[in-house]
Amino acid sequence: MSNDRSAEDKNSEQAPAWQPAQIQRPTQVSSSAGLTEEETSRVIEEFRAKIYPRSVTGIFARWRIILVLFTQVIFYGLPWLQWNDRQAVLFDLGARKFYLFGMVLWPQDVFYMAVILIISAYGLFLFTALAGRLFCGYACPQTVYTEIFMWIERKVEGDRVARIRLDEAPWSFRKFRIKATKHILWIAIAWWTGSTFIGYFAPIRELGSDLINLELGPWQWFWIIFYSVATWGNAGFLREAVCKYMCPYARFQSVMVDADTFVVTYDKIRGEPRGGRSRKVDHHELGLGDCIDCTVCVQVCPTGIDIRNGLQYMCIGCGACIDACDQIMDKMNYPKGLIRYTSENGMLEGLDNKQARKRLFKPRVYVYLTLLAFFVIAFVVSVAMRTPLRMDIMRDRGALGREVPGGLIENVYRIQIINMTEGPLELEITAKGKDIEHARVRVGDADKAVVNVDAFANEWVPLVIQVPLEEVKPGLYDLELKAETLENENVKLKADGKTSFYVPN
Repeated sequence: MSNDRSAEDKNSEQAPAWQPAQIQRPTQVSSSAGLTEEETSRVIEEFRAKIYPRSVTGIFARWRIILVLFTQVIFYGLPWLQWNDRQAVLFDLGARKFYLFGMVLWPQDVFYMAVILIISAYGLFLFTALAGRLFCGYACPQTVYTEIFMWIERKVEGDRVARIRLDEAPWSFRKFRIKATKHILWIAIAWWTGSTFIGYFAPIRELGSDLINLELGPWQWFWIIFYSVATWGNAGFLREAVCKYMCPYARFQSVMVDADTFVVTYDKIRGEPRGGRSRKVDHHELGLGDCIDCTVCVQVCPTGIDIRNGLQYMCIGCGACIDACDQIMDKMNYPKGLIRYTSENGMLEGLDNKQARKRLFKPRVYVYLTLLAFFVIAFVVSVAMRTPLRMDIMRDRGALGREVPGGLIENVYRIQIINMTEGPLELEITAKGKDIEHARVRVGDADKAVVNVDAFANEWVPLVIQVPLEEVKPGLYDLELKAETLENENVKLKADGKTSFYVPN
Protein backbone atom coordinates (compact mmCIF):
# COMPACT_ATOMS: atom_id res chain seq x y z
CA MET A 1 0.00 0.00 0.00
CA SER A 2 2.83 2.36 0.84
CA ASN A 3 4.52 1.58 -2.48
CA ASP A 4 1.36 2.48 -4.39
CA ARG A 5 1.01 5.73 -2.44
CA SER A 6 4.63 6.71 -3.08
CA ALA A 7 4.20 6.02 -6.81
CA GLU A 8 1.15 8.27 -6.88
CA ASP A 9 3.04 11.03 -5.03
CA LYS A 10 5.89 10.77 -7.52
CA ASN A 11 3.54 11.07 -10.52
CA SER A 12 1.78 14.06 -8.96
CA GLU A 13 5.12 15.80 -8.41
CA GLN A 14 6.17 15.33 -12.05
CA ALA A 15 2.85 16.42 -13.59
CA PRO A 16 2.32 20.20 -14.06
CA ALA A 17 -0.25 21.79 -11.81
CA TRP A 18 -2.49 22.74 -14.71
CA GLN A 19 -2.55 19.25 -16.23
CA PRO A 20 -5.68 17.24 -15.29
CA ALA A 21 -5.10 14.12 -13.25
CA GLN A 22 -5.60 10.78 -14.92
CA ILE A 23 -8.70 9.09 -13.51
CA GLN A 24 -8.56 5.33 -13.33
CA ARG A 25 -11.93 3.72 -13.98
CA PRO A 26 -12.53 0.10 -12.99
CA THR A 27 -13.17 -2.21 -15.91
CA GLN A 28 -14.45 -5.74 -15.93
CA VAL A 29 -12.23 -7.98 -18.03
CA SER A 30 -12.68 -11.61 -18.89
CA SER A 31 -9.76 -13.91 -18.29
CA SER A 32 -9.71 -14.87 -21.97
CA ALA A 33 -8.65 -11.35 -22.96
CA GLY A 34 -5.09 -12.04 -21.85
CA LEU A 35 -4.84 -8.71 -19.94
CA THR A 36 -5.23 -7.91 -16.27
CA GLU A 37 -7.85 -5.41 -15.14
CA GLU A 38 -5.15 -2.82 -14.52
CA GLU A 39 -3.57 -3.26 -17.97
CA THR A 40 -6.90 -3.10 -19.75
CA SER A 41 -7.89 0.00 -17.79
CA ARG A 42 -4.61 1.64 -18.79
CA VAL A 43 -5.16 0.84 -22.47
CA ILE A 44 -8.71 2.21 -22.37
CA GLU A 45 -7.62 5.40 -20.62
CA GLU A 46 -4.79 5.83 -23.10
CA PHE A 47 -7.26 5.58 -25.96
CA ARG A 48 -9.72 8.00 -24.35
CA ALA A 49 -7.17 10.57 -23.18
CA LYS A 50 -7.02 13.65 -25.36
CA ILE A 51 -3.55 14.68 -26.49
CA TYR A 52 -2.65 18.37 -26.46
CA PRO A 53 0.46 18.73 -28.64
CA ARG A 54 2.55 21.76 -27.89
CA SER A 55 3.64 23.99 -30.76
CA VAL A 56 7.27 23.80 -31.73
CA THR A 57 9.61 25.55 -34.15
CA GLY A 58 12.71 24.27 -35.86
CA ILE A 59 14.03 22.79 -39.07
CA PHE A 60 11.70 19.79 -39.07
CA ALA A 61 8.69 21.96 -38.24
CA ARG A 62 9.57 24.12 -41.26
CA TRP A 63 9.82 21.03 -43.47
CA ARG A 64 6.39 19.91 -42.30
CA ILE A 65 4.93 23.28 -43.25
CA ILE A 66 6.63 23.13 -46.66
CA LEU A 67 5.29 19.61 -47.32
CA VAL A 68 1.79 20.57 -46.15
CA LEU A 69 1.75 23.54 -48.53
CA PHE A 70 3.25 21.51 -51.38
CA THR A 71 0.78 18.62 -51.11
CA GLN A 72 -2.26 20.86 -50.72
CA VAL A 73 -1.33 23.12 -53.63
CA ILE A 74 -1.24 19.97 -55.76
CA PHE A 75 -4.47 18.52 -54.33
CA TYR A 76 -6.55 21.69 -54.49
CA GLY A 77 -5.02 23.07 -57.69
CA LEU A 78 -4.68 20.01 -59.93
CA PRO A 79 -8.40 19.68 -60.85
CA TRP A 80 -8.44 23.28 -62.08
CA LEU A 81 -5.64 22.77 -64.61
CA GLN A 82 -6.78 22.68 -68.23
CA TRP A 83 -5.28 20.64 -71.05
CA ASN A 84 -6.47 21.31 -74.61
CA ASP A 85 -9.82 22.75 -73.45
CA ARG A 86 -10.51 19.95 -70.97
CA GLN A 87 -9.67 19.13 -67.38
CA ALA A 88 -6.08 17.91 -67.21
CA VAL A 89 -6.73 15.27 -64.52
CA LEU A 90 -10.18 13.67 -64.51
CA PHE A 91 -11.28 10.17 -63.57
CA ASP A 92 -14.51 9.92 -65.52
CA LEU A 93 -16.03 6.73 -64.13
CA GLY A 94 -19.25 7.10 -66.11
CA ALA A 95 -17.43 7.21 -69.43
CA ARG A 96 -14.76 4.78 -68.14
CA LYS A 97 -11.91 7.12 -69.06
CA PHE A 98 -9.03 8.39 -66.93
CA TYR A 99 -7.60 11.65 -68.28
CA LEU A 100 -4.00 12.30 -67.21
CA PHE A 101 -2.85 15.40 -69.08
CA GLY A 102 -2.15 14.19 -72.64
CA MET A 103 -2.84 10.53 -71.90
CA VAL A 104 -6.18 8.79 -71.58
CA LEU A 105 -6.50 5.41 -69.89
CA TRP A 106 -9.35 3.08 -70.80
CA PRO A 107 -10.56 -0.10 -69.08
CA GLN A 108 -8.26 -2.01 -71.43
CA ASP A 109 -5.33 -0.09 -69.86
CA VAL A 110 -5.76 -1.58 -66.41
CA PHE A 111 -2.20 -2.89 -66.82
CA TYR A 112 -0.87 0.64 -66.39
CA MET A 113 -2.84 1.17 -63.20
CA ALA A 114 -1.46 -2.10 -61.84
CA VAL A 115 2.11 -1.05 -62.65
CA ILE A 116 1.56 2.33 -60.97
CA LEU A 117 0.37 0.56 -57.81
CA ILE A 118 3.39 -1.78 -57.89
CA ILE A 119 5.74 1.20 -58.27
CA SER A 120 4.05 2.94 -55.33
CA ALA A 121 4.35 -0.19 -53.18
CA TYR A 122 8.04 -0.74 -53.90
CA GLY A 123 8.71 2.97 -53.42
CA LEU A 124 7.07 2.76 -50.00
CA PHE A 125 9.06 -0.37 -49.11
CA LEU A 126 12.32 1.29 -50.13
CA PHE A 127 11.54 4.50 -48.28
CA THR A 128 10.58 2.64 -45.11
CA ALA A 129 13.73 0.51 -45.20
CA LEU A 130 15.82 3.69 -45.39
CA ALA A 131 13.95 6.16 -43.20
CA GLY A 132 11.09 4.45 -41.34
CA ARG A 133 7.71 6.20 -41.23
CA LEU A 134 8.98 9.48 -42.66
CA PHE A 135 6.11 9.47 -45.16
CA CYS A 136 3.64 9.38 -42.25
CA GLY A 137 5.21 12.40 -40.59
CA TYR A 138 5.33 14.69 -43.62
CA ALA A 139 3.08 13.62 -46.51
CA CYS A 140 0.38 11.24 -45.25
CA PRO A 141 -3.09 12.82 -45.76
CA GLN A 142 -4.02 12.01 -42.15
CA THR A 143 -0.94 13.85 -40.87
CA VAL A 144 -1.32 16.74 -43.30
CA TYR A 145 -4.95 17.49 -42.46
CA THR A 146 -4.36 16.94 -38.75
CA GLU A 147 -1.57 19.53 -38.97
CA ILE A 148 -3.92 21.98 -40.74
CA PHE A 149 -6.68 21.46 -38.18
CA MET A 150 -4.24 21.77 -35.26
CA TRP A 151 -2.89 25.02 -36.72
CA ILE A 152 -6.46 26.40 -36.79
CA GLU A 153 -7.01 25.13 -33.24
CA ARG A 154 -3.87 26.87 -31.95
CA LYS A 155 -4.84 30.13 -33.66
CA VAL A 156 -8.36 30.05 -32.19
CA GLU A 157 -7.88 28.45 -28.76
CA GLY A 158 -4.20 29.09 -28.04
CA ASP A 159 -1.28 26.79 -27.34
CA ARG A 160 -1.23 23.66 -25.20
CA VAL A 161 -1.81 25.19 -21.74
CA ALA A 162 -4.57 27.48 -23.01
CA ARG A 163 -6.39 24.60 -24.70
CA ILE A 164 -6.23 22.43 -21.60
CA ARG A 165 -7.58 25.24 -19.41
CA LEU A 166 -10.34 25.95 -21.92
CA ASP A 167 -11.44 22.31 -21.95
CA GLU A 168 -11.40 22.16 -18.14
CA ALA A 169 -13.38 25.39 -17.78
CA PRO A 170 -17.19 25.22 -17.39
CA TRP A 171 -19.30 26.09 -20.42
CA SER A 172 -19.78 29.84 -20.95
CA PHE A 173 -20.53 32.15 -23.84
CA ARG A 174 -16.79 32.70 -24.38
CA LYS A 175 -16.07 28.98 -24.48
CA PHE A 176 -19.00 28.36 -26.82
CA ARG A 177 -17.86 31.19 -29.12
CA ILE A 178 -14.30 29.87 -29.32
CA LYS A 179 -15.36 26.26 -29.90
CA ALA A 180 -17.96 27.27 -32.49
CA THR A 181 -15.41 29.40 -34.37
CA LYS A 182 -12.97 26.51 -34.46
CA HIS A 183 -15.52 24.00 -35.75
CA ILE A 184 -16.88 26.42 -38.36
CA LEU A 185 -13.37 26.80 -39.76
CA TRP A 186 -12.82 23.05 -39.57
CA ILE A 187 -16.07 22.34 -41.42
CA ALA A 188 -15.21 24.95 -44.07
CA ILE A 189 -11.85 23.26 -44.74
CA ALA A 190 -13.47 19.81 -44.71
CA TRP A 191 -16.21 20.92 -47.14
CA TRP A 192 -13.63 22.47 -49.47
CA THR A 193 -11.64 19.24 -49.31
CA GLY A 194 -14.69 17.06 -50.04
CA SER A 195 -15.74 19.26 -52.98
CA THR A 196 -12.23 19.18 -54.42
CA PHE A 197 -12.10 15.40 -54.07
CA ILE A 198 -15.31 15.05 -56.11
CA GLY A 199 -13.75 17.41 -58.66
CA TYR A 200 -11.37 14.62 -59.63
CA PHE A 201 -14.34 12.47 -60.73
CA ALA A 202 -16.61 15.13 -62.24
CA PRO A 203 -15.62 18.29 -64.16
CA ILE A 204 -14.86 20.68 -61.33
CA ARG A 205 -15.92 23.85 -63.15
CA GLU A 206 -19.37 22.43 -63.80
CA LEU A 207 -19.39 20.98 -60.29
CA GLY A 208 -18.83 24.41 -58.77
CA SER A 209 -21.76 25.88 -60.69
CA ASP A 210 -24.02 22.95 -59.78
CA LEU A 211 -22.98 23.21 -56.15
CA ILE A 212 -23.87 26.91 -55.97
CA ASN A 213 -27.23 26.26 -57.64
CA LEU A 214 -27.84 23.10 -55.53
CA GLU A 215 -28.19 21.00 -58.67
CA LEU A 216 -25.85 18.14 -57.78
CA GLY A 217 -26.91 14.54 -58.26
CA PRO A 218 -27.61 12.30 -55.25
CA TRP A 219 -24.28 10.45 -55.52
CA GLN A 220 -22.36 13.71 -55.78
CA TRP A 221 -24.09 15.01 -52.66
CA PHE A 222 -23.37 11.75 -50.86
CA TRP A 223 -19.65 11.67 -51.61
CA ILE A 224 -19.10 15.37 -50.88
CA ILE A 225 -20.82 15.02 -47.51
CA PHE A 226 -19.14 11.66 -46.77
CA TYR A 227 -15.63 12.88 -47.57
CA SER A 228 -16.20 16.17 -45.72
CA VAL A 229 -17.42 14.40 -42.59
CA ALA A 230 -14.54 11.91 -42.82
CA THR A 231 -12.01 14.78 -43.05
CA TRP A 232 -13.64 16.64 -40.16
CA GLY A 233 -13.79 13.52 -37.99
CA ASN A 234 -10.34 12.09 -38.77
CA ALA A 235 -8.37 15.34 -38.60
CA GLY A 236 -10.43 17.03 -35.89
CA PHE A 237 -11.26 14.25 -33.46
CA LEU A 238 -9.56 10.92 -34.16
CA ARG A 239 -6.18 12.40 -35.08
CA GLU A 240 -3.43 10.28 -33.52
CA ALA A 241 -5.86 7.38 -32.94
CA VAL A 242 -5.82 6.73 -36.70
CA CYS A 243 -2.02 6.45 -36.66
CA LYS A 244 -1.89 4.40 -33.46
CA TYR A 245 -4.84 2.03 -33.80
CA MET A 246 -6.22 2.09 -37.36
CA CYS A 247 -3.37 2.53 -39.82
CA PRO A 248 -2.15 -0.86 -41.14
CA TYR A 249 1.13 0.66 -42.28
CA ALA A 250 2.10 1.20 -38.64
CA ARG A 251 1.74 -2.53 -38.04
CA PHE A 252 3.73 -4.01 -40.90
CA GLN A 253 6.49 -1.39 -41.04
CA SER A 254 8.39 -3.36 -38.38
CA VAL A 255 9.24 -6.05 -40.94
CA MET A 256 10.93 -3.42 -43.12
CA VAL A 257 12.81 -1.56 -40.37
CA ASP A 258 16.00 -2.89 -38.79
CA ALA A 259 18.70 -1.58 -36.48
CA ASP A 260 20.40 0.32 -39.34
CA THR A 261 17.30 2.20 -40.53
CA PHE A 262 17.31 5.95 -39.91
CA VAL A 263 14.55 6.78 -37.41
CA VAL A 264 13.94 9.31 -34.66
CA THR A 265 16.24 8.02 -31.90
CA TYR A 266 16.94 9.06 -28.34
CA ASP A 267 20.62 8.74 -27.41
CA LYS A 268 20.37 6.75 -24.17
CA ILE A 269 24.12 6.57 -23.70
CA ARG A 270 24.39 10.33 -23.64
CA GLY A 271 21.07 11.14 -21.99
CA GLU A 272 20.92 8.66 -19.10
CA PRO A 273 20.58 8.87 -16.22
CA ARG A 274 18.14 11.70 -16.69
CA GLY A 275 17.17 14.26 -14.05
CA GLY A 276 16.60 17.94 -13.34
CA ARG A 277 19.48 20.27 -12.60
CA SER A 278 20.58 23.90 -12.79
CA ARG A 279 22.39 25.24 -15.81
CA LYS A 280 25.18 26.47 -13.53
CA VAL A 281 26.22 23.07 -12.25
CA ASP A 282 28.30 20.41 -13.97
CA HIS A 283 25.82 17.59 -14.39
CA HIS A 284 28.58 15.08 -15.04
CA GLU A 285 29.85 15.61 -11.49
CA LEU A 286 26.32 14.81 -10.29
CA GLY A 287 26.35 11.60 -12.30
CA LEU A 288 23.58 12.78 -14.66
CA GLY A 289 23.24 12.54 -18.42
CA ASP A 290 22.24 15.34 -20.76
CA CYS A 291 18.48 14.66 -20.49
CA ILE A 292 16.97 17.04 -17.92
CA ASP A 293 13.66 15.12 -17.90
CA CYS A 294 11.66 18.19 -18.93
CA THR A 295 9.15 16.03 -20.91
CA VAL A 296 8.96 18.67 -23.66
CA CYS A 297 9.63 15.93 -26.22
CA VAL A 298 6.48 14.20 -25.00
CA GLN A 299 4.42 17.41 -24.97
CA VAL A 300 5.14 18.19 -28.64
CA CYS A 301 4.56 14.63 -29.89
CA PRO A 302 1.36 14.43 -31.97
CA THR A 303 0.83 10.80 -30.93
CA GLY A 304 1.69 11.37 -27.27
CA ILE A 305 4.52 8.85 -26.96
CA ASP A 306 7.80 9.16 -25.07
CA ILE A 307 10.59 8.62 -27.58
CA ARG A 308 12.99 8.03 -24.67
CA ASN A 309 11.38 4.61 -24.23
CA GLY A 310 12.77 3.53 -27.59
CA LEU A 311 11.32 3.21 -31.08
CA GLN A 312 7.58 2.51 -31.02
CA TYR A 313 5.26 1.73 -33.90
CA MET A 314 3.16 4.78 -32.94
CA CYS A 315 6.05 7.13 -33.84
CA ILE A 316 5.31 8.77 -37.20
CA GLY A 317 8.82 10.19 -37.60
CA CYS A 318 7.73 13.84 -37.73
CA GLY A 319 10.81 15.10 -35.87
CA ALA A 320 8.87 17.43 -33.54
CA CYS A 321 10.69 15.96 -30.53
CA ILE A 322 14.03 16.66 -32.23
CA ASP A 323 13.20 20.36 -32.65
CA ALA A 324 11.95 20.60 -29.06
CA CYS A 325 14.96 18.81 -27.56
CA ASP A 326 17.43 20.90 -29.58
CA GLN A 327 15.87 24.05 -28.16
CA ILE A 328 16.26 22.72 -24.63
CA MET A 329 19.87 21.73 -25.32
CA ASP A 330 20.56 25.28 -26.54
CA LYS A 331 19.15 26.72 -23.33
CA MET A 332 21.25 24.35 -21.24
CA ASN A 333 24.37 25.03 -23.38
CA TYR A 334 24.59 21.32 -24.24
CA PRO A 335 25.35 19.95 -27.72
CA LYS A 336 22.33 19.32 -29.92
CA GLY A 337 21.35 15.88 -31.12
CA LEU A 338 20.26 14.17 -27.92
CA ILE A 339 17.25 13.17 -30.02
CA ARG A 340 18.10 12.93 -33.70
CA TYR A 341 17.60 11.02 -36.93
CA THR A 342 20.01 8.12 -36.83
CA SER A 343 19.99 4.35 -36.60
CA GLU A 344 19.87 2.25 -33.47
CA ASN A 345 23.31 0.85 -34.24
CA GLY A 346 24.59 4.32 -34.98
CA MET A 347 23.45 5.51 -31.55
CA LEU A 348 24.75 2.48 -29.64
CA GLU A 349 28.12 2.44 -31.43
CA GLY A 350 28.60 6.21 -31.50
CA LEU A 351 28.66 6.47 -35.30
CA ASP A 352 28.35 9.79 -37.08
CA ASN A 353 25.72 10.25 -39.80
CA LYS A 354 28.12 9.44 -42.61
CA GLN A 355 29.14 6.15 -41.03
CA ALA A 356 25.53 5.27 -40.17
CA ARG A 357 24.37 6.01 -43.73
CA LYS A 358 26.86 3.52 -45.13
CA ARG A 359 25.08 0.74 -43.29
CA LEU A 360 21.73 1.61 -44.84
CA PHE A 361 22.47 -0.05 -48.17
CA LYS A 362 21.96 -3.74 -47.57
CA PRO A 363 21.03 -6.48 -50.06
CA ARG A 364 17.28 -5.98 -49.56
CA VAL A 365 17.64 -2.24 -50.26
CA TYR A 366 19.37 -3.07 -53.55
CA VAL A 367 16.58 -5.55 -54.32
CA TYR A 368 13.98 -2.81 -53.75
CA LEU A 369 15.98 -0.39 -55.91
CA THR A 370 16.37 -2.93 -58.71
CA LEU A 371 12.69 -3.87 -58.75
CA LEU A 372 11.61 -0.24 -58.52
CA ALA A 373 13.90 0.76 -61.39
CA PHE A 374 12.68 -2.18 -63.47
CA PHE A 375 9.01 -1.29 -63.09
CA VAL A 376 9.62 2.42 -63.65
CA ILE A 377 11.56 1.74 -66.85
CA ALA A 378 8.94 -0.78 -68.00
CA PHE A 379 6.17 1.74 -67.35
CA VAL A 380 7.94 4.55 -69.22
CA VAL A 381 8.78 2.32 -72.19
CA SER A 382 5.26 0.89 -72.40
CA VAL A 383 3.71 4.37 -72.29
CA ALA A 384 6.13 5.61 -74.96
CA MET A 385 5.31 2.63 -77.22
CA ARG A 386 1.58 2.77 -76.51
CA THR A 387 -0.46 3.09 -79.69
CA PRO A 388 -3.19 5.73 -79.50
CA LEU A 389 -5.44 3.71 -81.82
CA ARG A 390 -6.98 0.38 -80.89
CA MET A 391 -9.42 -2.01 -82.54
CA ASP A 392 -11.37 -4.90 -81.05
CA ILE A 393 -13.31 -7.34 -83.28
CA MET A 394 -16.42 -9.36 -82.41
CA ARG A 395 -18.18 -11.77 -84.78
CA ASP A 396 -21.93 -11.77 -85.14
CA ARG A 397 -22.72 -15.19 -83.72
CA GLY A 398 -26.27 -15.07 -85.07
CA ALA A 399 -25.04 -15.16 -88.68
CA LEU A 400 -21.69 -16.92 -89.01
CA GLY A 401 -21.71 -17.00 -92.79
CA ARG A 402 -24.28 -16.67 -95.55
CA GLU A 403 -24.56 -16.52 -99.33
CA VAL A 404 -25.92 -13.29 -100.80
CA PRO A 405 -26.91 -12.34 -104.36
CA GLY A 406 -24.01 -11.67 -106.69
CA GLY A 407 -22.15 -14.90 -105.89
CA LEU A 408 -20.76 -13.60 -102.63
CA ILE A 409 -20.22 -15.07 -99.18
CA GLU A 410 -20.47 -12.56 -96.36
CA ASN A 411 -19.71 -12.54 -92.65
CA VAL A 412 -21.01 -9.94 -90.19
CA TYR A 413 -18.83 -8.37 -87.49
CA ARG A 414 -18.89 -5.59 -84.93
CA ILE A 415 -15.65 -3.72 -84.36
CA GLN A 416 -14.81 -1.28 -81.59
CA ILE A 417 -12.39 1.47 -82.58
CA ILE A 418 -10.85 3.48 -79.75
CA ASN A 419 -9.31 6.84 -80.58
CA MET A 420 -6.96 7.93 -77.77
CA THR A 421 -5.68 11.01 -79.58
CA GLU A 422 -6.79 14.59 -78.94
CA GLY A 423 -8.26 15.01 -82.43
CA PRO A 424 -10.87 13.26 -84.61
CA LEU A 425 -9.70 10.56 -87.01
CA GLU A 426 -10.98 9.37 -90.38
CA LEU A 427 -10.07 5.72 -90.82
CA GLU A 428 -10.26 3.27 -93.69
CA ILE A 429 -10.99 -0.37 -92.88
CA THR A 430 -9.41 -3.08 -95.00
CA ALA A 431 -9.36 -6.90 -94.78
CA LYS A 432 -6.72 -9.34 -95.91
CA GLY A 433 -6.25 -13.08 -95.57
CA LYS A 434 -3.62 -15.60 -96.54
CA ASP A 435 -6.05 -17.62 -98.66
CA ILE A 436 -8.41 -14.75 -99.47
CA GLU A 437 -7.33 -12.32 -102.16
CA HIS A 438 -10.41 -10.19 -102.83
CA ALA A 439 -12.18 -9.28 -99.61
CA ARG A 440 -14.63 -6.42 -99.79
CA VAL A 441 -15.41 -4.43 -96.62
CA ARG A 442 -18.67 -2.58 -96.10
CA VAL A 443 -19.46 -0.39 -93.09
CA GLY A 444 -23.14 -0.43 -92.20
CA ASP A 445 -25.29 0.19 -95.23
CA ALA A 446 -22.60 2.16 -97.03
CA ASP A 447 -20.30 0.65 -99.59
CA LYS A 448 -17.45 2.85 -98.43
CA ALA A 449 -15.35 1.34 -95.60
CA VAL A 450 -14.50 4.67 -93.90
CA VAL A 451 -15.15 5.39 -90.22
CA ASN A 452 -15.01 8.71 -88.38
CA VAL A 453 -14.06 8.58 -84.69
CA ASP A 454 -14.06 11.64 -82.44
CA ALA A 455 -11.20 12.54 -80.12
CA PHE A 456 -11.01 10.40 -76.96
CA ALA A 457 -13.97 8.35 -78.15
CA ASN A 458 -14.79 4.80 -79.05
CA GLU A 459 -17.13 3.72 -81.82
CA TRP A 460 -18.90 0.39 -82.29
CA VAL A 461 -19.14 -0.12 -86.04
CA PRO A 462 -21.23 -2.83 -87.81
CA LEU A 463 -19.06 -4.38 -90.48
CA VAL A 464 -19.72 -6.73 -93.40
CA ILE A 465 -16.96 -8.59 -95.25
CA GLN A 466 -17.80 -10.17 -98.61
CA VAL A 467 -15.69 -12.66 -100.58
CA PRO A 468 -16.44 -14.05 -104.09
CA LEU A 469 -17.81 -17.58 -103.80
CA GLU A 470 -15.56 -18.98 -106.55
CA GLU A 471 -12.42 -18.00 -104.59
CA VAL A 472 -13.13 -19.99 -101.47
CA LYS A 473 -14.23 -23.45 -100.40
CA PRO A 474 -16.28 -24.36 -97.33
CA GLY A 475 -14.25 -23.97 -94.16
CA LEU A 476 -12.72 -21.44 -91.80
CA TYR A 477 -10.15 -18.89 -92.98
CA ASP A 478 -7.83 -16.59 -91.01
CA LEU A 479 -8.46 -12.92 -91.68
CA GLU A 480 -6.74 -9.72 -90.62
CA LEU A 481 -8.56 -6.39 -90.33
CA LYS A 482 -6.68 -3.12 -90.43
CA ALA A 483 -7.83 0.40 -89.56
CA GLU A 484 -5.58 3.10 -90.97
CA THR A 485 -5.81 6.86 -91.25
CA LEU A 486 -6.43 8.23 -94.73
CA GLU A 487 -3.80 9.95 -96.82
CA ASN A 488 -5.09 13.43 -95.96
CA GLU A 489 -4.73 12.91 -92.19
CA ASN A 490 -1.91 14.76 -90.43
CA VAL A 491 -1.19 11.84 -88.10
CA LYS A 492 -0.54 8.42 -89.58
CA LEU A 493 -1.93 5.77 -87.29
CA LYS A 494 -3.04 2.21 -87.72
CA ALA A 495 -4.46 -0.64 -85.71
CA ASP A 496 -5.10 -4.22 -86.65
CA GLY A 497 -6.76 -7.31 -85.32
CA LYS A 498 -7.20 -10.93 -86.27
CA THR A 499 -10.45 -12.82 -86.77
CA SER A 500 -11.81 -15.61 -88.95
CA PHE A 501 -14.01 -15.85 -92.05
CA TYR A 502 -16.47 -18.71 -92.24
CA VAL A 503 -17.67 -20.26 -95.52
CA PRO A 504 -20.68 -22.62 -95.05
CA ASN A 505 -21.26 -25.79 -97.04
